[in-house]
Amino acid sequence: MPITGAAVPGMESYDQVIPDFMRKYNIPGGAVAVMHDGRLIYARGFGYADVENKTPVHPDALFRIASVSKTLTSAAIMKLVEEGKLKLDDRVAPLIADLKPAPGATVDPRWEQITIRHLLNHTGGWDRNKPDGGFDPIDRPAIAAAAVNAPAPASSETLIRYMKGMPLDFNPGEKFAYSNFGYIILGRVIERLSGMPYEQYVRSRVLQPVGANRTQQGRSRMADALAGEVKYYFPGFGANAPLVPSVFPGEGLVPLNYGGFHLEAGDASGAWVSSTVDLLRFLGGVDGRANRPDILRPELVAQMTGSGPDQCAGGACYYAFGWWVRPTKGDATWWHTGTLPGTTSILVRTYNNFSWVGLFNTRSLTANLEVEVDAALWNAFAGVTSVPTHDLFSTFQ
Repeated sequence: MPITGAAVPGMESYDQVIPDFMRKYNIPGGAVAVMHDGRLIYARGFGYADVENKTPVHPDALFRIASVSKTLTSAAIMKLVEEGKLKLDDRVAPLIADLKPAPGATVDPRWEQITIRHLLNHTGGWDRNKPDGGFDPIDRPAIAAAAVNAPAPASSETLIRYMKGMPLDFNPGEKFAYSNFGYIILGRVIERLSGMPYEQYVRSRVLQPVGANRTQQGRSRMADALAGEVKYYFPGFGANAPLVPSVFPGEGLVPLNYGGFHLEAGDASGAWVSSTVDLLRFLGGVDGRANRPDILRPELVAQMTGSGPDQCAGGACYYAFGWWVRPTKGDATWWHTGTLPGTTSILVRTYNNFSWVGLFNTRSLTANLEVEVDAALWNAFAGVTSVPTHDLFSTFQ
């Protein structure tokens, strides 16, 4: 397996653990980077960005980051709070009143109760795993478009119009149920209050101030892949990912990873493309630590990560705003994972002043690869024998 980037004395454990993990799960390519005290101390690429052409993954290769995107959306919402344009307990309905349901549709009156806070911590009222009828609207691009007589595949706005005609699954604030749809709404809130397209606001207010200039929205079709973006692979199929009907009308059968789902509609919930290096630049700007200047005031960082619905036995961890949080030794570990067909990702800020990112260009059909990636990265970290004093940030774009 090719490994790119500079070897780092004292951190050889990563060079052993990550390739072993990738072989175990037949992962074609990945990238891992580690930050300490605001310095990039490790950044390497593993395996292949393009298996057919034997193109190795570079340390700063671009990957779809899936639901790690929610950390960017959360930071953007907190920026709007800082700018005085939004309060966390503001109701959402007035901010998306222009998005009308289908003619004759009945709007659940509980929409009026949903707040920004509910959307951030997945308590808005939608449960995709509800027995007998739960669903994620992003998986219904044709149904949603037809329901409101809009072009297919459904845009994020079309998904909202469709869902306004569907009953909520529970009362807002009543319980936690992970919801991509809630974050899609947050993307529209950002647009309404900033007067800018979602991507433009996040890039100008969150990413560019920390130097994460290569991070941008991904695209569904392979022809629209970004320069430096890896190829995505489906387990057991290689480049010939299972062919499915394209979400784009008239395109026939396409590889699942490229047109089998409408990435663009999930912009604020899971459509960003980034590198390990850029994600650590971003994290350094919101982590509440002094090593790299934060883009949010300390009290807003504290609000973003300070509380949320319990997610571990005994209340050992909770889901805050775009982050899982586990209080530990007077500080906390924050993290988020993500997965799509062809993608597995994780971003971690540890309680002891390290942070790391792992990005990979497949997912598993037999294992929870997000959990396995997390375990592998902690295992690699446990094997570090000395922490370097260098900073590699300046060596990458």
